[in-house]
Amino acid sequence: MTVADLHRAYRDELLAHGLLISMGVDGLYGRSGTFEAVVEGINRAVGAVGDADRPEVMRFPPGIGKWQLEQSGYLKSSPHLVGTVHSFTGSDSDHRAMLDTLAKGEDWTANQRTTEVALAPAACYGVYPAIGARGRLGAEGALVDCYTYCFRHEPSVDPARMQMFRQREHVRLGSEDQALAFREKWKARGQAIVSSFALPFEIDIANDPFFGRTGRLLAASQREESLKFELLVPIHATEHPTACVSFNYHRDLFGQAWKIETADGATAHTACVGFGVERITLALFKHHGLAVGRWPQKVRDVLGL
Repeated sequence: MTVADLHRAYRDELLAHGLLISMGVDGLYGRSGTFEAVVEGINRAVGAVGDADRPEVMRFPPGIGKWQLEQSGYLKSSPHLVGTVHSFTGSDSDHRAMLDTLAKGEDWTANQRTTEVALAPAACYGVYPAIGARGRLGAEGALVDCYTYCFRHEPSVDPARMQMFRQREHVRLGSEDQALAFREKWKARGQAIVSSFALPFEIDIANDPFFGRTGRLLAASQREESLKFELLVPIHATEHPTACVSFNYHRDLFGQAWKIETADGATAHTACVGFGVERITLALFKHHGLAVGRWPQKVRDVLGL
């Protein structure tokens, strides 16, 4: 079987068992109560480790301000993944014309215009402007636990590559040393958490899928400087493992974008750890079976199932 065949077969199996619910678009699914129970178990496991640090908790909607997306620099690297919210802006006659077009089965979106809302590409994108608006950081910097639905426009039959998915992140803002120490601490923690789920994994240096010449330069720099590590779990095939957790050091990229300063006036550095809770859930179902009641007891205990 090809990799695409493996993706499709696992997706169809999940749909047939009612764990995912088809919404008629590749990469867009509803989730069953059983699926959500596993997701919440993963969140509890992450919280059991990270809550001891007493992070500030922020929970965001899946939308951010379009201006926030622009200022973040994401459009320079990944424009093909961006999603924006559009709304009808026409007159009554435009509305009637739209309904006629709809009745004919034709494209009805001609009078849809971009609103001020964009879809969040990562959970941490709401954190930086919120912290930046507060002024200079204290000596201890800042630590945030955030969680939201994210969107990336990459439709696929691979159930692990959803267009709308959730990220649980912890974000560190402060000096270079504080950011790097945070990433190293969570590299160890992330491995321990996934090990407690009895899942096989490996850690590798990685880069995000950038777009165009600027993106290629950024991706090369990211890999050469070991800015991003990923925890990879084989969901479909061992030769094609899936990134389920990422450990990222952004240098002062977001500090510059949002004018975040450390206590001594330097531009803040940031780092984050991101858990792809749907991907980890899919890995659990793949490795332990589709019936949660038959999973290893030690895994169910960790997840509270």
